[in-house]
Order: sequence, then structure tokens, then C-alpha cells
Amino acid sequence: MITLEDIKKDPVVDSFIRKGNKYLGVIGYTEHSYRHVNLVSSIARNVLERLGFPQRQAELAAIAGYMHDLGNVVNRTEHGISGAVIAYPILMQMGMHPDEIATVISAIANHEEQYGNAVNSVAAALIVADKSDVHRSRVRNPDFATFDIHDRVNYAVEHSFLWVADDKRAITMELTIDIDICPVMEYFEIFLSRMIMCRRAANFLKCNFELVINGAKLL
Repeated sequence: MITLEDIKKDPVVDSFIRKGNKYLGVIGYTEHSYRHVNLVSSIARNVLERLGFPQRQAELAAIAGYMHDLGNVVNRTEHGISGAVIAYPILMQMGMHPDEIATVISAIANHEEQYGNAVNSVAAALIVADKSDVHRSRVRNPDFATFDIHDRVNYAVEHSFLWVADDKRAITMELTIDIDICPVMEYFEIFLSRMIMCRRAANFLKCNFELVINGAKLL
């Protein structure tokens, strides 16, 4: 069976992750490097493992997490869909079973809030994993004075963590935000659609979604 380690060794995947992140940097977009894809891969796997899903599904979630941003090498717009198209021949050539390919590419194609849905457990895990990576380290604009609201919201987040509690069937996103940089309302202004998507993804996994900011439960 194809594993995450096999995916990491593929030269096309490696090149597209590096180049996609570089191209986003040219337009001033947040970091989407190895740090991001490795973190999302790890969180997606952890979500399904902690909720008692089969180990192979957790491995597919890790693979989808690592490959989910390949489409950035084409364009940021609808990068989930283009990423799924890119991933398909790579996984076919590796010899992954078509049913598993279908699971992975559907997750990749559905991870963005503009058009995505939790169509399977791997997609649901990828959604909550990807949207939980909010942190100041992702901001590449060095000039605070020129921050747009997206930069400001990310930069204000000093700590982020995704908790999964199987006994309570709860997925909790915990954030610490410097409100002198960004009021909590600005976070919702930018990320409300993402939080709604996370709630739907958690519901697909038969969990409640909770958002805790600066110790206060907001969702």
C-alpha cells in the first residue's frame, strides 16, 4: 500500500510544494511550505486516529494533508480542484488502488470553503486540520504598516492547537490572540466561513466543533 513516506519521496510532489509556496510568496500570500503541509498531514491523521477510524483511513488523511496544496503551483484560485487533478496521475503511477485515489483527490478538491464539502471522513479531517493552522509565523509580509486584514489576523494569533476528545466527541480549536493587533471580531470577519466549514466537517465525523479564543468558548 502507498504510504505518506512514499509520497514524500516523489520528486514531482516535492517540486510542486516548493514552487507553489514560492509563487504564493510572490503575491504576498501566507506561507504554504513544508511546515504547513507536514503539520496539516499530521493533524489530519491524528483526528481520525483519536476518533477510532481505521488506520488506513488515517494514513489516507495524512497523504491528502501532505498533497492538499499542490494546486498552488498552478494558481491560488480553485487550487483545491487543480490540486486534485495533479494528484490523480501521481497516485495512479504509484499504483494506489482507485478507490483510495478517489478518497484522496475528493478530499483535496473539497478543502476550501468557497466550494468544498466534507464528502468523506478523510475530507472532513483535512478540512479541520487545514483551517486550524493559523499563526503569525505564516505571515510573510515584513512591513506591519502594510498588513491587510488577512495578514493582521494571522499575525495576531500567538498560539493555536486542535484538540480531539473521543470521549466527548468534540473537536476544539483553541487560539490565543493578541487583541491589540486584531480584535476577535476581525477574526470572525475573515474566518467565519472557515469556522462554519469546520463545524460541518466535525458534524460529519459525529463530533461537535468548539472554538475557544483567549480562554472563552465562542462556538
